[in-house]
Amino acid sequence: MLQTSFSYDALPMRVRFGSGVVASLPDEITRLGARRALVLCSPEQKRTGETIAKALGDRSAGVLADARMHVPIEVARHARARAAELGADCCVAVGGGSAIGLGKAIALEHDLPVVAVPTTYAGSEMTAVWGLTENGRKRTGKDPRVLPAGVLYDPELTLGLPIEMSVTSGFNAVAHAVEALYAPDRSPIISLMAEEGVRAMTEALPAVVADGGDLDARATALYASWLCGACLGATTMSLHHKLCHALGGTLDLPHAATHTVVLPYALAYNQPSAPEAAEALSRALASSDPAHRLWDVAGSLGAPRSLRELGMAESDITPIAEQVVEAPYANPAPVTKDGVVRLLRSAWSGEPPRVEH
Repeated sequence: MLQTSFSYDALPMRVRFGSGVVASLPDEITRLGARRALVLCSPEQKRTGETIAKALGDRSAGVLADARMHVPIEVARHARARAAELGADCCVAVGGGSAIGLGKAIALEHDLPVVAVPTTYAGSEMTAVWGLTENGRKRTGKDPRVLPAGVLYDPELTLGLPIEMSVTSGFNAVAHAVEALYAPDRSPIISLMAEEGVRAMTEALPAVVADGGDLDARATALYASWLCGACLGATTMSLHHKLCHALGGTLDLPHAATHTVVLPYALAYNQPSAPEAAEALSRALASSDPAHRLWDVAGSLGAPRSLRELGMAESDITPIAEQVVEAPYANPAPVTKDGVVRLLRSAWSGEPPRVEH
């Protein structure tokens, strides 16, 4: 049945997609009216960052390879100071959510436009959402200043993404689409994108696992991440993202892997209260139980399936549940301490997710 009352804000950004499209980066910098771009990346992506800085030539203000998961406030402050010292008038964020998040932190403080060059499937490049971690708590917000002015999706840059990280990054993207399907501010347009994003990503990942050099599979996964990221940018996230923010900010668990583990359990928690979302996911996943199907797919691709594997202690379950219930995100099912404790206990042990009717 068509949702007949909704609003939809199209985000103002430019996207270029295709193999080799990163060669157009200097033109994109010029198009912004910028002259000196600070290239941001994680330490692991330093070589890629240096290659892009070299391609920028005299438009490059240098490379800052300091990006870290969850954007610690001290890293953000150092990056902001460094951008000012170097006279950068824009940033090029190369990598996944860590690098793009660092670019957003600079934009939030200095209004520098960001051009994103994603090399993972995180989807942060499609949103005006920023996040910073301070004193063990991750806080997030939305601000149009941090929305990347341009995004270059080049599948060739994802060929080196390790298989395990490809899988967890892909599940991170799927989580955005899943929650968009039952978001209070969803729309028919976003629901179409979300369903297609889930379908395309779960189709692409087995092919990527079979052959990490399969450029067509990599392109499909990147296309799916674009759709899923756009869903994240256009809607309000719910219990799944609140859980992952708490687990990541407080326990410093790996971001994408945490999303991968938590998603089937958060979906099982919400599935009975979100029948239209469950129906869309059933189509996308060809399964009458989408939560269990996602758990099965994760296992078949060698992904982690328990928070215990990621380093969470059993004693952390109750404190994390209390943090989530203290300031919950909008959610189709009531967010209760007992319910969240049960969810976390199941996710911690890695038992199959059970839908409670």
